[in-house]
Amino acid sequence: MAAKQNTSGSTESDQSSLTEQPSSRSFNRSVRVAEKERRKTEAEDPFVPALKYFSDVEAGTPLIGNDEFERNLVLVERVAYSRGLSPEAISVMLEFAMSLRMGTSPCVRILKCLIPATVVPQEAVVRAVVWLGVGKIPISTQILFIKWVLTVFDMIDAKDQLRAIYGFIFSFVTEENLCPFICHLLYLLTRKESVRVFRVRKLLELQSKLGRQPFLLHLLSLYRVFCPELVTLSIPSRMRIGFRNHNSPWKSALIAVQKRNGSQVVSSASLPLTIKDKPGSRKRKYGHLELPVLNSLVNKQAQAESPFSRKLVPLVQLSSFTQLLENVHRIELPAQMGSLLGSSLALQYLDCVQDESALLRLNFWLGYALHEEFLFCGDGRASQNSEEALQFLDKLLSTQHFLQEAFSSSEAFLYKFLSVWDGSLHRPQILSLLSNIPVVPSSQIGRLLFEPLMQLFFTSSLFFKCGLMECLNNMLLKWLTWHSVYALEDDLDISLNSHTSINMTLSGFKDSVMELVHFVGRLASLGLQLECSHSLFLTFILDFYETVCDTFLKYGLPLVVMPPPGVFYPALFSLDPISVDRLAFIMYRYKVNLTSAKSQEKVTEAFHISRQTFREFNNYVVVMVNCLWNSKMFHPGMGVQLGEELLLKSNVPQNWTSFDLVHHPAFMSYAVDFHQRCWPERKEVDLNSIKHSKPWSWYLEYLYSQGYDGLKQFVPAL
Repeated sequence: MAAKQNTSGSTESDQSSLTEQPSSRSFNRSVRVAEKERRKTEAEDPFVPALKYFSDVEAGTPLIGNDEFERNLVLVERVAYSRGLSPEAISVMLEFAMSLRMGTSPCVRILKCLIPATVVPQEAVVRAVVWLGVGKIPISTQILFIKWVLTVFDMIDAKDQLRAIYGFIFSFVTEENLCPFICHLLYLLTRKESVRVFRVRKLLELQSKLGRQPFLLHLLSLYRVFCPELVTLSIPSRMRIGFRNHNSPWKSALIAVQKRNGSQVVSSASLPLTIKDKPGSRKRKYGHLELPVLNSLVNKQAQAESPFSRKLVPLVQLSSFTQLLENVHRIELPAQMGSLLGSSLALQYLDCVQDESALLRLNFWLGYALHEEFLFCGDGRASQNSEEALQFLDKLLSTQHFLQEAFSSSEAFLYKFLSVWDGSLHRPQILSLLSNIPVVPSSQIGRLLFEPLMQLFFTSSLFFKCGLMECLNNMLLKWLTWHSVYALEDDLDISLNSHTSINMTLSGFKDSVMELVHFVGRLASLGLQLECSHSLFLTFILDFYETVCDTFLKYGLPLVVMPPPGVFYPALFSLDPISVDRLAFIMYRYKVNLTSAKSQEKVTEAFHISRQTFREFNNYVVVMVNCLWNSKMFHPGMGVQLGEELLLKSNVPQNWTSFDLVHHPAFMSYAVDFHQRCWPERKEVDLNSIKHSKPWSWYLEYLYSQGYDGLKQFVPAL
């Protein structure tokens, strides 16, 4: 029985061994096939073993004479500059460089070839930052690493772990050489919970040591936005936009790789988070003017893992204004603030919430893009025919019109750009941007605006002069509108911009408006002489004074400024009847405003219009009436006086009637037509017959029927 059992047992074991042999053979065959495929892959793509070399190389491996290291590094560099490195490759190479396994020599070379193809793993960046604390990395290499982080900041797949080590990063601000770059990185990582008293004190201590450095002021300004009670430092309102830009060895390579891969440029190469080239180093290709796509700040995986990010709603996920209102306090702003310009929903968020930190970041991006492409371009004519630049400026203008105010970064850009502008490059867009700037203090308006504009005005064509007049008129309209909207009830102080801290007293605002009006008066007077009183130019000038004449009644500003004689008389003697009619309407509105101002003076002593203004108005009215109605043009005391000998030499009969409504060159055709209508049987035209009482009233009604409402309103006001 036992023998039978043994026999059966041996039989079963033999059968199992027979069945195992084919399976082991198939397993060994699979291993061999896999090994063969691996070798084939390595033969086809030697980058894989090169990457494995840097992953497995041991610390202390000699560098000098190491041909294998050189061969593998050249291979990695070739792949990096051709198609970019994958996230895994970035992790391996960054770990190798920062750990100094083969010393400090290859570290710089490796950092310069870290060109990401898609994203940068956050864990790799965090590990590299931790390596900074070891103390063995040279300071120049540390600076290069931080520059790289700033360049690829928007390509990092998440930011939560970096913000978790905010305090560790902050500890490097005490290193004087690193401080500008660390402040820049902290600026990008700062959230409200990052602002602490001891950090504010440390920055203020550094400022007392290093002076009022822009990088410290910018970080403190962001701290003040989140916690104004902790930062009581007075920060200049017209501080230079953005952090200092430095030469970046990655920017051009990043753009080339991403264009070659056909991917959207999502890195900081198109944002102010990168470091720009030196002026004139190469011709710009408008990488900064591409509006980024509206994307979430963190990736979906990191958002799912982080308990804090679950509370936030990415702006890109909202599709209606209703959803925006429901989640208005849980909005997660995108990593690339420039993408807000391309989203109407994002602009509605900015307009409703008025998030100061978002505006700071957006101004930072916008200031860099404008300065880089229009101020620091090596070839000043490089952008003249660029459709991309036009689209960018048009998008900026539409955004400012939507928000009904200008960005401080575009304002600072314009003040610098005017000094180098030729008056033709993107003229409509630049003038439109210029018309949106807020009120400039009277002590600075001459240096910032008037001096460069005057140089452009006298060296440009008639069409530029007309465009500039329209621009200055729109600027004045916006200033007066801001005053009427933001003036306080006590009428003593006004806030000119809801998104800035610029405050100005009413007297200061009046001074700025008066300086602008007087400046336009000087330009208009000289421009009319240069352009021989061109009717088109005169039209834009009268547009401006139609705004000026109603500053009191329409906009509530206790200021009345009369046009200079260099504008009044060319309009009065213009060959265009519309210009004369518009001048009559302007004088009528001046009368209404001055009459109302006079009655207001009796009510309050604080209100006062200069007596000189009343005298100027009365003089102009007397001249107009004597010229157009009374036919006493050159009589003594009538404003315009010519020598008797000169009048005799002119051989003009009854020269004192030369500019009345019958003989005025602008209305003579109407007078002839009226004469023919009234006396069709007469063969000779006697225009003096129109001046009789009844024909004169008919003639005035005839002119009014032709649409000259300015004259119609001016006559009853006399």
